[in-house]
Amino acid sequence: MTAQFEYSTLSHPQDIQQMMYILEQCFLSPLSAEEAYINQIGIENFRIIRGLEQLAGGLATLNMGQWWGGVRVPMTGIAAVGIAPEYRGSGAAIALMQHTLKELYERGIPLSALYPAVQSLYRKVGYEQGGSWCNWEVATKNIQVREQPLPLQRIVDINHQVFHELYQQQARQTHGYLDRHPAIWERLIQPDEKETFYAYFIGSKEKPQGYILFSQHPAEDGAILRIKDWVILTDAAAQSFWSFLASHRSQIDKVRWRSSAIDSLTLLLPEQTAKLKNTMRWMLRIVDVVKALEMRGYPSGIQAELHLEIQDNLLDANNGKFILSVANGRGEVTKGGKGELQLDVRELAPIYTSLFTPYHLQIAGKLHGTETAISAATQIFAGASPWMADFF
Repeated sequence: MTAQFEYSTLSHPQDIQQMMYILEQCFLSPLSAEEAYINQIGIENFRIIRGLEQLAGGLATLNMGQWWGGVRVPMTGIAAVGIAPEYRGSGAAIALMQHTLKELYERGIPLSALYPAVQSLYRKVGYEQGGSWCNWEVATKNIQVREQPLPLQRIVDINHQVFHELYQQQARQTHGYLDRHPAIWERLIQPDEKETFYAYFIGSKEKPQGYILFSQHPAEDGAILRIKDWVILTDAAAQSFWSFLASHRSQIDKVRWRSSAIDSLTLLLPEQTAKLKNTMRWMLRIVDVVKALEMRGYPSGIQAELHLEIQDNLLDANNGKFILSVANGRGEVTKGGKGELQLDVRELAPIYTSLFTPYHLQIAGKLHGTETAISAATQIFAGASPWMADFF
């Protein structure tokens, strides 16, 4: 399938212009917005594919990291996958993804993640559901948290370096969080023409215990406070976070924020009045099985051995039997073993992220394993519900 297409970087001015037109048509956005996006990501981070000497489509690669078990694992995010209408259904999208994944493997990247428009396409190249992206909502009148143990300090000079250290502290403890790409930080702190946003440290400026970034929007059914980003590192910060939001009740009707599908912050609310407004799942691809398994963190009290047999129809080095030995929170992989847990590389993703247990994947017919292997995998990959706050 890939032989009829030519894969390359984006560099020629004519290709850049054509890529902008393709993205404009795919994502229903003005040409100026796509030009700004390409410049923000960096031309060198785009990959394109040609058919019959014409540009058929392209995508953006965001080199960053993702936190698993308290350890940062290098990850490349895939974004802005766009195929020209005349090439849709031709295999161009699959060829583009196959070439990109082979390049990532050659570069030593263990993981890749993306937000799918269509899951079936990405499943064909080894991606599977990896974690959640959720929007929550609560009426300000229902927050009813009055005590505020910490002050909130307005941040006037807003740049991502102000937030980075606090964010990383929360990211290390959050299963699936990104070590953000600079373009993601830039989008967070640069308001569009129609919004003003506000930033506050929670606690003192010298030693903050969190922060909150938000904007306010009028709506037909009541004004909305949209939290763009937040970090909460202590119970006092959590209490102050809710109290601060409750103090907006005379002007704001609803608060919206992003969090896990299982949000512990809602435990501070007196009733179950916070609701999931919408949710979707991002997808993960294990690009390099050995590196991905060895680089993540594991529960520190577990000492176990898991015998895997993996099939990968795209990346040959991932095929075969592997032994994962876990002790003291780290993993070591050797080739060989009994192959007691048999699965496609695609199904390794939701086990790796702890989105689904091996037992539930077995019930869904996604893997086969002995009772011993299922038990070992369940212990090794136990973790909190994975999520990320960022859409890319």
